Amino acid sequence: MELTLNQLKQYDGTDPSKPIYIGVRGRIFDVSTAKSFYGPGGSYALFAGKDASRALAKMSKNDEDVIGSLDGLSEKELGILADWERKFEAKYPIVGSLSA
Repeated sequence: MELTLNQLKQYDGTDPSKPIYIGVRGRIFDVSTAKSFYGPGGSYALFAGKDASRALAKMSKNDEDVIGSLDGLSEKELGILADWERKFEAKYPIVGSLSA
């Protein structure tokens, strides 16, 4: 499955009949099993239905960082993102990829 960022927004947890997806480095993870974290009211709900790559790399919960751009990130931040990516791979199924 390939989704655009606009299509990914449908999977933000607000519609209980749909899964919750998060984009990380071009891949889409189904995080529905962690609804308490990523669903509405959850501590990471702002990542749901979005590409959270930059925010994860910066360990940020600022809206402006919840984007896919990795431009200007330090080596340390890219390493942090790689760690997050490994955690996501271990816990959640990859269901697709993000298209431009």
